[in-house]
Amino acid sequence: MPKSQVRKKKVYTPPTDVRPTATASTRKPSPVWLPVLAVSLIVFGIGWLVVYYLSEQAYPVAAWGYWNLAVGFGAMVASLVVLSRWR
Repeated sequence: MPKSQVRKKKVYTPPTDVRPTATASTRKPSPVWLPVLAVSLIVFGIGWLVVYYLSEQAYPVAAWGYWNLAVGFGAMVASLVVLSRWR
């Protein structure tokens, strides 16, 4: 039986206009305050919700009613947005 022909593959080089400009080694590390801010927002949001529920909706701001939930969860979502910038 005859031997099949061996094909030589060309080395793939991506087009120069598609290559990313910033590599992992050229990006700057995150500032120190970024994870501190994210953790602070998480603690603030959880603390706000705990105080709201334990005070039977009288604190932190009684006039806001259920908007207190939006403040607590909003702080935690804001921490996720901040953490998305962390390298």
